[in-house]
Formats: sequence, structure tokens, C-alpha cells
Amino acid sequence: MRRKFGVTMTAAAALMTSAFVANAGEVEVLHWWTSGGEAAALNVLKDDLEKQGVGWQDMPVAGGGGTQAMTVLRARVTAGNAPTAVQFLGFDITDWAKEGALANLNEIAAEENWDEVVPKALQKFSKYDGKWVAAPVNVHSTNWVWANKAVLDELGIAQPTTWDELIAAMDKVKGAGKVALAHGGQAWQDTTIFDAVVMSTGGPDFFKKAFIDLDPEALGSDTMKEAFDRMSVLRGYVDDNFSGRDWNLATAMVINGDAAFQFMGDWAKGEFLNAGKKPGEDFLCFRFPGTQDQVTFNSDQFAMFKQGDTVSEDQAALAKAIMSPSFQIAFNTVKGSVPARTDVSDEEFDACGKKGMADLAAANASGNLIGSMAHGHANPAAVKNAIYDVVTAHFNGEYDSETAVSELVTAVEIAQ
Repeated sequence: MRRKFGVTMTAAAALMTSAFVANAGEVEVLHWWTSGGEAAALNVLKDDLEKQGVGWQDMPVAGGGGTQAMTVLRARVTAGNAPTAVQFLGFDITDWAKEGALANLNEIAAEENWDEVVPKALQKFSKYDGKWVAAPVNVHSTNWVWANKAVLDELGIAQPTTWDELIAAMDKVKGAGKVALAHGGQAWQDTTIFDAVVMSTGGPDFFKKAFIDLDPEALGSDTMKEAFDRMSVLRGYVDDNFSGRDWNLATAMVINGDAAFQFMGDWAKGEFLNAGKKPGEDFLCFRFPGTQDQVTFNSDQFAMFKQGDTVSEDQAALAKAIMSPSFQIAFNTVKGSVPARTDVSDEEFDACGKKGMADLAAANASGNLIGSMAHGHANPAAVKNAIYDVVTAHFNGEYDSETAVSELVTAVEIAQ
């Protein structure tokens, strides 16, 4: 029998008890996929395991990006009661691997040929010290624009391909009395936009210098100031009630025609699909203007926590299920992301999915598959969170652009 648990920050203390223990023949999975589209995608994995006789004990922790989930996880591990498997992003995997908490999946990886089919940019996070410690579920890309086609058609707006065209389009939407930019005022959402804006403003080499190399000159440059200036411009297109709004509620504004655009990762597509909308007919998906050749990515991965000296049969079943081509197709067609394997056909994917897979292949080949700073794939959490603080303070008017640049340099220096 599967049990479901809704977990919040205030429940963390309760999780320090040993009440939540997976029984033999089931896996207890900690994750933050709680929106409609995400839950539908997760059911694909649950059903796959149930067909193999492996039960699923659900442990959802609401809050995009997993910050709350990591707080809950730390409480569980401190109490000596780690879940069977945990959803992770980027350097969070590395941090737990350094602590020796994760199971070695090398035997499964060798048997399933993971080294040959997973892009090297993802393997940077799936592996630690030569060992596979996580199984990637997908590749999400973060530099997408989502648009309500009916709103654009009504106003005679063509799909923008440059920054100037984007601003002209949003001016037209705003002038018509509609919300131009659907946005949720949370630090990770603000910084998701900033990711794309910096890439668009400075290009991939500048992005890497600033957010991967953490070059003080790049962080403190005129180009970075221009990026903050552009964020100030975008701030003028959100509605008055944006503060604290969850990302999927912002997506719903575009779905319902209450707003024209959203700048969000491709998990937003799952919400459109869950609402019965079709790409090309009801909504448009395209790269943030100026980043058409780049794919900034994050990858949801599941790490297996050590339950003894070896990987349990249930953990092995979960890892193999996650990486099977059939699951990668079934899951990602629902979730909005693209497979973490490069050998999967795009036949069953919709127009946005096909574009995402083609973009990924091209970016992987050209060296333009780049970890998203906003989603923990450029630098560890301490640096990411320091950037969050500066970006969201600027977006909310606490800093002007010049001050934000200075604060960014200082914050990153302290965080390293």
C-alpha cells in the first residue's frame, strides 16, 4: 500500500523520527514535483515500478528548486533515516557525494552503458570521483519563452527574435491593457530570467567567465550592468501582484490568456499540456531572444542513499527504470523536458519537444550546452544563493544597476 505525505518546512522536525521507513519491496522517494504537470509525469515512474512489483512511498516537498526539500532531507539524514532515493539538482549531488552518503551505481551504469549515452555536461553532476552516484531523469533547459498564441495573434505580434523585438512586443501587450510578462516574485524565478538576460546580453563566453569561472572583471563589468539594466526594463512589464507567486500560477496566466509571455524553463510546458493545450496552436515555445544557439540546462537526477554496503534490489530497479529509453520517452513527453539519453527517438515528442531535442543535440555538439547558474549547475549552492540575493534585491528596487554590480562582485567573493 502506498502512502502519501505532504511535507512542509514546519514538518521537518517530525521527519527526524524513524516513522518514515521504506518497507522491503518499495522505494521511498523524496521529491518536489507537486504541480499538476509534474505530478502527472511522476506517475509514469510510479506505474513503471509498480509493474515490476516495487511499491512507491511518496514524499513530496512543495517548493520549486528543492530548497525546502534539502532542509527536510538534512533532518532525515541527521536522524539516521535517509530516504531510499532523492531528487537532486546539480552541485547538491556533489555535496552529498562528498559526504559519502550516496550509493555507487557503477555496476548498473556499466551494464546499461550510461557512459556512452549521457551527455558529458550531465555526467559532471551524475558522477563523483569516477563513480556514478545519480541517474539523470531528463534535461531541462531554462532559456525558454512561453507565449499565448491567441494574445499575440490578436495584437498582431510576431515571435520576437531580438531583445528590441521582445520589448516592442511587450509594449504592445501592455498598451492593450494586458499583462505582458507573467512572473512569480521568488528569488529563483527572478534569477532564471537573469540567467537568460546575461546570456543574451554578453554571450556564452561572457556567461561562462561570470558564472562558471566567477571572474571578478566579468562580474563587475559594464556588460553585467547592462544585464541589470535590462532586468529593470523587464520589471516594468509584470503585474502588481507578482510577489511570491508560484511559477505554475504564472504559467496559468499565460495558459488562460491573462498574460502574453513567461520566461521559464521547459517544465512550464507540462502545465500547458496538462491543461489540454497544444504547441503551435494554443501556445508558442522559443528561445529567449539572443540565446538561440545556447541551451542553459539543469537536470533532475535521482541519487540513491546508502542503505548498506550494496545497492538494494529496489534501488537498482529504480535506477534502471529511470534510465530505460521507454521511460525516458514516456516521462519527458509529459514533463516538458527532453531525455537525458542521446540515443532516444523524438518520434513521440510534440513540436516543442522535437525542438528541445534538436537544440540539445546542436548545443552539445557545439559546446553551447551550459549549466544554468540559476538552477545550481554553474556553481555550488553558496555562490548561487549569493547571486540570488543580489538579483532579487535589484528586481525589487532595493539596488540600482550600478549598486547591484558592486554587490554582486562582493557577494560572490564572500560566498566562495
